[in-house]
Amino acid sequence: MTTEFRALRIAAILGLCILANLLSLPAAAQSLRIALSSEPTAMDPHYHELAPNNALTAHVFDALVDNDENQRLRPSLAAAWKNDGANKWTFSLRKGVKFSNGAPFTADDFIFTLCRIVKNETNIAGGGKDVINNMSAVEAPDPHTLVITTVEPEPLLPRLLSGVRILSQSIVPHGKLSFAPEAGCGVTGPWPTVTQFNEGTVAVGTGPYKLKSYVRGSGIELLRHEGHWGPRPTWDAVKFVTVTNAGPRLAGLMAGEYDLVENPAARDLERLLKDKRFAVTSTPSSRVIFFQLDVGRNPSPLVRDDQGEKGGNPLQDLRVRRALSLAIDRDAIAKRLMDGAVAPAHQFLPTGMFGTLPTPPVVRYDPKLARQLLREAGYPNGFELTLSATNDRYINDGQITQAVAAYFSQIGIRTKVDVMTRALYFPRRAKKEFSFSLGGWGSAEGSSFLRYWSVSPDDKKTRGGSNYGGLADKELDALVGKAIVTMDDDKRAELLREGVSRLLETHAFIPLHFENTLWAYRADLAVKGRNDQYTLAMSVTPAGAAKGALAKPGK
Repeated sequence: MTTEFRALRIAAILGLCILANLLSLPAAAQSLRIALSSEPTAMDPHYHELAPNNALTAHVFDALVDNDENQRLRPSLAAAWKNDGANKWTFSLRKGVKFSNGAPFTADDFIFTLCRIVKNETNIAGGGKDVINNMSAVEAPDPHTLVITTVEPEPLLPRLLSGVRILSQSIVPHGKLSFAPEAGCGVTGPWPTVTQFNEGTVAVGTGPYKLKSYVRGSGIELLRHEGHWGPRPTWDAVKFVTVTNAGPRLAGLMAGEYDLVENPAARDLERLLKDKRFAVTSTPSSRVIFFQLDVGRNPSPLVRDDQGEKGGNPLQDLRVRRALSLAIDRDAIAKRLMDGAVAPAHQFLPTGMFGTLPTPPVVRYDPKLARQLLREAGYPNGFELTLSATNDRYINDGQITQAVAAYFSQIGIRTKVDVMTRALYFPRRAKKEFSFSLGGWGSAEGSSFLRYWSVSPDDKKTRGGSNYGGLADKELDALVGKAIVTMDDDKRAELLREGVSRLLETHAFIPLHFENTLWAYRADLAVKGRNDQYTLAMSVTPAGAAKGALAKPGK
């Protein structure tokens, strides 16, 4: 054997060894690294109803019913469901499903989940109790059948249950389970806390992934749930890192630190689209960004009258509220501050969605009329007002608030801006510490905003849980109350349109715009955009595996 042949043979063997080693290590090639623009606050699916939380927990926990990328309902742990035309719903559960700890999924797990939501003392702003308050009975005639009877007819029960992520009854000691929350439902041990979910000890679900680690401020790691009942997840491992600033997110993508990033700045789109290494998906969302006004209290904590003394609440005057809305140039905010990546909003869902107005009244920018209305209301010299907002939840939320404050200053309102992290903001808003607060809400039907934000609070009837502004309008309450129990879709849509018109007339909320959601990613991936703005590892596949339903890069 010649020296040259021996060298070639050794090189070939080494090459084969290297190749074999590479082929034996697929995990690195099958991991996905995602940079989030807003950090999830908990692994507990019933802690706080926030899109980042909901998106994260959807990887680990399933619901009876799921939403696709266009918010159309589809079966999940319930294979089918039916209604008797009134108050009774029957759900047929999927068989052969196992939790990540190997425990079988049965109807009792759903009953346990409902009871834990009611008994959850670590939640923020209800944590899903609204839908349960309308249930008079939940029965399991067999392990794979659920019969839910509601107090009032609930035409949207399957949609509402799509937000109820199901826990395993195996995570706490219990006897025979039954839907009796006040009596403890048969649970004999302590109810799980948000801390235990974050630590991973009770984060047991039937979803496509299971929790490896959750470290606030550092990262969240998931591993594939090999026993998942549905399609096998593409990725062996998924890591989420929160990077709240768009600049570092994009830099990380370009440096190869991340495979996918949320919400690149609109100003960077042209640069991304010209770079063949990357692709972009843009999806219109149903999320409206708005301000909620405190119209229910006098005095209100962060308003001072035109003499500078605390007392009186100018926001209770309809002319003042209308003036504030007229003072905002929505088009300028959309074009200049948001780089055209949003659509100005004049109602609470995009036109064309169920229950919306076909031609909503457009609020024109008119500072002259706004100043006139303030004079008529008795505030020729304006008054003091603090605008409260997050600075890490919605796209440019802090800058939006600063811009609105500047518009108010132009009509004589002495404004202050108080922005904070959402970890501080949402608990304070739930305690009603603000007078003029920023919010965001996305839904699939017109009843959602009306039901939760605008009507008088009524826990028994599952209404008004987010009415922090104290709006009390009997006509609106009656319209919404009738709409949400109307089983006929056409009649319900008409009632909802009447409710939207009535709410707009109160000017108790000032809608600003609807967000578009952007994702930027490696060009060898395909990303299916969602109009609920959820970033899901299940929506990301290798580009070669993309089907027709997947969003095309750059669109």
